[in-house]
Amino acid sequence: MRNYLSYLLFGTVLLLFPNKLFSQSPGKPNVILIITDDQGYGDLGITGNPYVKTPNIDQLARESIRFNQFYVSPVCAPTRSSLMTGRYSLRTGIRDTYNGGAIMASEEITLAEMLKDAGYQTGAFGKWHLGDNHPSRPNDQGFDESLIHLSGGMGQVGDFTTYFKGDSSYFDPVLWHNGQKEAYEGYCSDIFAGEAIKFIEDNSHQPFFCYLAFNAPHTPLQVPEEYYEKYRDIDPSVGFDEEKKPYRDMSEKDKEDARKVYAMVNNIDDNLGRLFRKLKELGIEKNTILVFMTDNGPQQMRYLAGMRGKKGDVYRGGVRVPFYLKYPAAFDGDMDIETSAMHMDVLPTLADLCQADLPTDRVIDGKSLLPLMQGEKVAWEERPLFFYWTRRYPELYQNMALQQGDYRLVAHASYDSNWQDFELFDMGEDPYERHNINEENPAVAQNMKKQLEAIYKELIQSEHIKNQPFISVGNEQENPVVLNRNDAGGERGIWNQEEVYGKWRVKVEKGRYSIRYKFIKPIPAGGRMVLEAGAQVFQSKNSEETDMIVMDNVNLDKMEGDLIPFYAVKGKNIMPFWVEIEKLEY
Repeated sequence: MRNYLSYLLFGTVLLLFPNKLFSQSPGKPNVILIITDDQGYGDLGITGNPYVKTPNIDQLARESIRFNQFYVSPVCAPTRSSLMTGRYSLRTGIRDTYNGGAIMASEEITLAEMLKDAGYQTGAFGKWHLGDNHPSRPNDQGFDESLIHLSGGMGQVGDFTTYFKGDSSYFDPVLWHNGQKEAYEGYCSDIFAGEAIKFIEDNSHQPFFCYLAFNAPHTPLQVPEEYYEKYRDIDPSVGFDEEKKPYRDMSEKDKEDARKVYAMVNNIDDNLGRLFRKLKELGIEKNTILVFMTDNGPQQMRYLAGMRGKKGDVYRGGVRVPFYLKYPAAFDGDMDIETSAMHMDVLPTLADLCQADLPTDRVIDGKSLLPLMQGEKVAWEERPLFFYWTRRYPELYQNMALQQGDYRLVAHASYDSNWQDFELFDMGEDPYERHNINEENPAVAQNMKKQLEAIYKELIQSEHIKNQPFISVGNEQENPVVLNRNDAGGERGIWNQEEVYGKWRVKVEKGRYSIRYKFIKPIPAGGRMVLEAGAQVFQSKNSEETDMIVMDNVNLDKMEGDLIPFYAVKGKNIMPFWVEIEKLEY
């Protein structure tokens, strides 16, 4: 009876005072933020794909407020840092997906920390990709419960607990539960969804924030056979209107990749069906904010609703994604909003909806979308939205874009280029970015170029870009610490090479350590293991073929800087695959 009266009062307030409703709402809503990995705008039935089966997400979309012009970064770690902080990724220290550039500064205030301060229990399940070591892990950044894989993807070099499983890395994986390794049985998406559902069940009596970040359909494209069988015989390159077909021809590999992606998305949809049913069963569906989005465009060529570009591109196909928000206690849903919005807007929007305090000691680049959701279109001013993507650090005019209103300025040019070297598109007239109208609109192009330059110059001066975040070594919060290749700097594009120069940026506590160096394959005898730690250099001889070298009783001084390990043999310097460092006493 009490709940009925609360909702009756809530509805009355909504009708009489729509702009004041959230200061008077009956209790804090739960929040479930769902994000998938490399699922493009076109990988849903609701966005016109005739092949992929997504009935649960499609129904969610129909019941939601749909932001039809929603944008993210062209790649995953930058999107996730902006989502977590409400800030451009470069402000947070995130500048890449590896190369040591996917570690978010611990000084950032995350969505989890903000909601935790507002009385929420917080859980993260799936892909984190904002730092695998203290102090940047989810359990260091506001999450009470976390179950994640490492680095940018399962089976990648940074996720050393699944890398050596090869073509089965998505099945029966070793994952990281609250910072500790644990073995799980089953398919990764089923595991992450299942653990998220358990978290929701355990916390259904109090406000909770559940961040469900599927690693699928990111490569490697692995999926249970029963899902793949549904798509084995389709031709995903045909069956589209001329303007909506893939903007480039699909190769045979593209077609096979699409079949696997659609199977992986189908599996995600089934798991979300399980989650949605659980909300109803627990009686918390109405007071739960459900958000569904993806992190960037598709990695492979396939249906993209006619848009140009894919993952990594600043054309719309690389950065426009579906975004659906459902909150039955406050909104009827089934509403379309065409105003441009961005990943940075999620944090301030949830701050409004959840009665949480926004950080006031830093720039928050996002804006609350609540006025748009309440119909206050007059109060909303279109902002310039900045996009970039190049490896390691942003390069001026390389794969950059600025969007404001219907205009998009796209740069694939040299650092000293003028406005005539750019492309200008009018999305109102040309949503597929086929017709460059730069020459016909010089004033628009020149003005947008100046705005792009100003934003770029501001962001590359960010404190966490000039002084990149450290990995903590010798801290009781994580001992031992394992340094993986995703977080290694040095040469550009460190992956699984043997002869490559690599290093980790660390903050070391003075003490006595045991250090283990793991190599991708056995190294020959007769070489020397070398460790450079600031001003200290340690060497040990190796007399056998082995894939593991151990240095015991290494006395490291307190230092902040680069840790550089390599095995020197026969004129070669071989980088370890990972390095485990354990402080022996406190």
